[in-house]
Amino acid sequence: MTRLSRYFLPTLKDSPADAEAVSHKLLVRAGLVRQVGAGLWTFLPAGWRAHRKAEQIIREELDAIGGQEMLMPVLQPAELWRASGRYGIEELFKLKDRREADLVLAMTSEEVVTTHVAREVRSYRELPMILYHLQTKERDEPRPRAGVLRTREFIMKDSYSFDRDEEGLQHSYDLHIQAYDRIFDRAGLSWYRVESDVGMMGGRGAHEYMAPCPAGEDDVALSDAGYAANVQIASASPKPVDGLPEPLDAPEPVETPGATTIDALSNFLSVPPGALIKAFPLMLDGRGPVLVLTRGDHRLNENKLQNELGAAARPATEEEVRDVFNAVPGFIGPVGSHVEVVADEALKGLRGLVAGGNEPDIHLRGVEPGRDFDATWADVRTVEAGDTDPSGATIRIEPAIEIGNIFKLGTRYSVPLGATYLDEGGTEHAIWMGCYGIGPARIMAAAVEQYADEAGISWPRSLSPFDVELVGLGKEGEPAREVADRLYEELKQIGIDVLYDDRDASPGEKFADAELLGCPLRLTVGKKGIEAGEVEAQIRRGREKRSLPLEGAAEAAAELWQSLP
Repeated sequence: MTRLSRYFLPTLKDSPADAEAVSHKLLVRAGLVRQVGAGLWTFLPAGWRAHRKAEQIIREELDAIGGQEMLMPVLQPAELWRASGRYGIEELFKLKDRREADLVLAMTSEEVVTTHVAREVRSYRELPMILYHLQTKERDEPRPRAGVLRTREFIMKDSYSFDRDEEGLQHSYDLHIQAYDRIFDRAGLSWYRVESDVGMMGGRGAHEYMAPCPAGEDDVALSDAGYAANVQIASASPKPVDGLPEPLDAPEPVETPGATTIDALSNFLSVPPGALIKAFPLMLDGRGPVLVLTRGDHRLNENKLQNELGAAARPATEEEVRDVFNAVPGFIGPVGSHVEVVADEALKGLRGLVAGGNEPDIHLRGVEPGRDFDATWADVRTVEAGDTDPSGATIRIEPAIEIGNIFKLGTRYSVPLGATYLDEGGTEHAIWMGCYGIGPARIMAAAVEQYADEAGISWPRSLSPFDVELVGLGKEGEPAREVADRLYEELKQIGIDVLYDDRDASPGEKFADAELLGCPLRLTVGKKGIEAGEVEAQIRRGREKRSLPLEGAAEAAAELWQSLP
């Protein structure tokens, strides 16, 4: 039933008051989704149709590389997550049943799928294998935002590869890259594949698929030479510091009353921020204090720091700065430090720097890393626009939506969960795994973000809830209504998925709703067109209008629709 007079498509003139992202505004206004609670969304009929279009593209491409679809539960025993070491994840929903048994609401299904393979697979002859499902996921997201982009409940496609060795894993990984490239091309998105952090998944390497758009919650470092990485892990050569002070034979104290920030100190001493050493007194879990240093014009990258140190860190309290670091808050520095010092590599080789003097209102000029203090060198800063990639190309930073991710898990889950196989000689080996995720709702949102205009959504043909929206301007009993009814039936007969606006509403309201919904092609049947022997066609992207002959209009519309992106 796709007559709009009977279809549940509640459009709105105004956006939700809390909506900032374009996709949040338009998916709600167009009647595709509705919010139930913080991070909880219902897909209304037209929105669910678009979601299913994305799902179907995913299924077809996963099937093409040998994937086998299955379905695993959302509610899972906690002991599986304890066995994998992931039960402590803060975002994991945890609960008990009536027998006080511990359960979780799954964020992903590595534990369950690995358990199945551990129980059933015995021989190398059964490998390689790719299993996947599309299933609801739950995540205790602390800050739901941006409509369907960051939610607490969502549907994900998760696929898992099982191989005999690292070489086999690489082959399965490459197959998924091919499938993902085709999925996002078919979805009509602008995208790029970037290096990413393994995060809570663990493993040996990962990539993310990113769709550039202003609403993106991730920043990506890119260059024209092809470099692409999530800023969480990106590395680059820093821009040089212009105007470094002259080096000194030894550090000299200088009074800097009240200069406890980089900007204040830079202005007070008339030196560029890059000539300053920014010090971060941190306490590491299970390891104690560490003083981390960056250039004053750089930002500490907490993700890279944690990967480097192998432990979570928190800022030291003022009391800890005084008692543990033997320094004064706001004036802490590495010279004479009694704790471990980790310095970002961008400081290496610089001379004439300014650092905290560890005394009230005192800094040191002429500080030289390696001469005046020893440190462990590491890449712990966030890449900035204007840095250069390994080829020397300039880095730019763009916001983007993560629409998919792929991980080389290695034996991260197979070892603790006992997934092994016997080789040709009867020797037991751990299975090598990969996991690969895609969010259909994120594909939808990215398409809205990338192609919307001031009038509403402009769907790619592959994702649109309907192929064509037919707008009838005639009233019951008028020739225009009869022609529109007939055209509606003809379009259906030739396989066009059509939404027919047969409502008793003004032309302006019908056109506004049609542009808001954003089907790739709109056909309009009215009195003037019939008299001219024409049906008006409007291509949604760019809103270009054309005239189709009334005789054979359905076939002409189908041909035009096939030509659209």
